[in-house]
Amino acid sequence: MPGRRVLLGWLQTLVGAAVLAVLVWKLGSGPFIDGIMAVDARAVAAAVVITLGTTLCCAWRWQLVARGLGQYLPFWPAVAAYYRSQFLNSVLPGGILGDVHRGVDQGSRDGDVGGGLRAVAWDRAAGQGVQLVLAVLVLWLLPSPLHRFVAVLAWVLLALAAALSALVLWPPRSGAQWWARVLPAVASDLRHGLLTRRAAPGIVLASTGAVAGHTAIFLIAAGAAGTAATAAQLLPLAMLVLLAMSVPASIAGWGPREGAAAWAFMAAGLGAAQGVSAAVVYGVLALAACLPGAVVLLVAWLHRDRHLIPMRRGQGTPGGVRHG
Repeated sequence: MPGRRVLLGWLQTLVGAAVLAVLVWKLGSGPFIDGIMAVDARAVAAAVVITLGTTLCCAWRWQLVARGLGQYLPFWPAVAAYYRSQFLNSVLPGGILGDVHRGVDQGSRDGDVGGGLRAVAWDRAAGQGVQLVLAVLVLWLLPSPLHRFVAVLAWVLLALAAALSALVLWPPRSGAQWWARVLPAVASDLRHGLLTRRAAPGIVLASTGAVAGHTAIFLIAAGAAGTAATAAQLLPLAMLVLLAMSVPASIAGWGPREGAAAWAFMAAGLGAAQGVSAAVVYGVLALAACLPGAVVLLVAWLHRDRHLIPMRRGQGTPGGVRHG
């Protein structure tokens, strides 16, 4: 099992690297350099402020999910943990290791690592589910060259909805097979945790706020990269790029985002190079906006180190003082 996880991690990184290599081969390094050079202080400041709002929304959603699963999660520690996970996702391969750390850390505090990971998994799944619904709505309602792809997303959404509905209405019985053990737990989480009247409205509202914030940052990034399209023209493209960003196969978030942006902008007649530049600006803005997570990591490290110092010096007594 550990070897399989390592192999999966390498495959995720290789997929992101392959996408970036193809883009550089086809378009050259110019769009990437242009994107980096297009970042300015105003765009960074706007991204920092918007990311504060999206992080508050995501932390609230995580709190609601955890509470629905019977776990206690204070709000402000959840905000700090979410900043930390976003920073780790932005600097580590795969784009999900920060979330794994978030689940393990919270689960360790509660004495239930599996429960902590389950809450984080449902948190991410709920956010991506709402994001998929919003993408379908935007592509359906707004005129766009990408309008024809709404049918594909709609069928995916309907299939997921049908599968979840079947789980909730007709939960399978437990058995010896792994799926017969997992599916009843999934059905129970959905019925008693996420889809209750106490949790579901807040989860949808928080997820919508987070998607709106990420979309706004992408529109800012596209404008900074020199895209001449209007917000109404860019919005369907942004929704597709945000969906691609949820694919856990990247180099610290890089790869699928740039590939999807190149394809979407080319399909919309704006040019693949312009899409890559906009995605690069977004990546830089996202990294800058989640730097408070690095502060959270540093504070946690200093706090842990301070508690370890007495144990090193004096056989467990503060300052190394020997009694008796």
